[in-house]
Amino acid sequence: MKVIVAKDKLVACTNDVMRAVSSKTTISILTGIKITATSGGLTLTGSDSDITIQAFIPTEENGIENIQIIKPGSIVLQARYFADIVKKLPDDTVTIEVDSRLMTRIQSGHSEFNLNGMDADEYPRLPVLREENTLSIRKDLLKQIIRQTVYAVSTSENRPILTGANWVFENKTLKCVATDSHRLARRTVTMDVEENHTITNLVIPGKSLNELGKILDDRDQDVVEMIATDNQVLFKTDHIQFYSRLLEGKYPETEGLIPNDVKTEVVLKTKDLLQAIDRASLLARDERNNLVKLKTVDQSSLEILSQSPEVGRVYENVPANKISGEELRISFSAKYMMDALNRIDSEELIIQFTGAMKPFILKPVDDPDLLMLILPVRTN
Repeated sequence: MKVIVAKDKLVACTNDVMRAVSSKTTISILTGIKITATSGGLTLTGSDSDITIQAFIPTEENGIENIQIIKPGSIVLQARYFADIVKKLPDDTVTIEVDSRLMTRIQSGHSEFNLNGMDADEYPRLPVLREENTLSIRKDLLKQIIRQTVYAVSTSENRPILTGANWVFENKTLKCVATDSHRLARRTVTMDVEENHTITNLVIPGKSLNELGKILDDRDQDVVEMIATDNQVLFKTDHIQFYSRLLEGKYPETEGLIPNDVKTEVVLKTKDLLQAIDRASLLARDERNNLVKLKTVDQSSLEILSQSPEVGRVYENVPANKISGEELRISFSAKYMMDALNRIDSEELIIQFTGAMKPFILKPVDDPDLLMLILPVRTN
């Protein structure tokens, strides 16, 4: 194999596939990046067996030559060394040449590295997914769904199914739900879905979705194709193919967790509440639950209280646009509340309380498709 490739393209694609490479794997070849040169361009692949990322550099793009393919072929190179090397090469182009003993010469300007390669035939093959199971979703919408839901997945392996987000396709609607049993995020979007499609219910690992959200960038087209089977999902753009395994098992029913009987409703500015809770949590950040207490005051404002026996206490008064219903006192995790508020893009939000010890709901005023739920914490 021998290619001459634009350094900036090579660095960008290497950074993308490195997100899937793990140094902890017991499969030695997965510590490497697979590089494949064909007449169409250069493909880089990284995998940890749960996530696989392929990044593609076409030979030519918009009339600009990215690569010269002098001799097609493939090689697997140690990912950590290859990534560090290509970032620091001095010239705008990089020559990669592999000899019959898999020794790989990487040359740029006056710099030359020689790396021992591994046989690309030993690299695991990617699953073949049927194209008829394809759905299309806007890239900006996909990134927003990930940002507004995946924060609520569980980080504990005690219930592995909760480390993923549940995507349910029904009646041309996609419902994305994530919960760790203490909080929940649900985003609903309308999609133009064919009636005979077979993608209906997926549980996608939160780790996979987070990585996907990070690599979708301006290089890619505005629409992402999604292809799924019983145990794999592929998100596909012009430059990236992102494979993830799906979690096995039935995701718990969550609709019953969302209360209907609202006893107290508050409408206020999202930023005002976020900043107040951020300040109030300063004194309680070292406490076990980082608790903040909230109470309604005279139908016009919220009082936020946080205290630590060793440090002191803080009061915040947050004006509300509207408070209706019963007087309320409630305690909750400041971190959980800030995680939710940071993902609400609306200037104003509605908080619906159903009692001091029952879950409460956060909803943006101008986005009925997003709902967040937080369980309160019992205090003495």
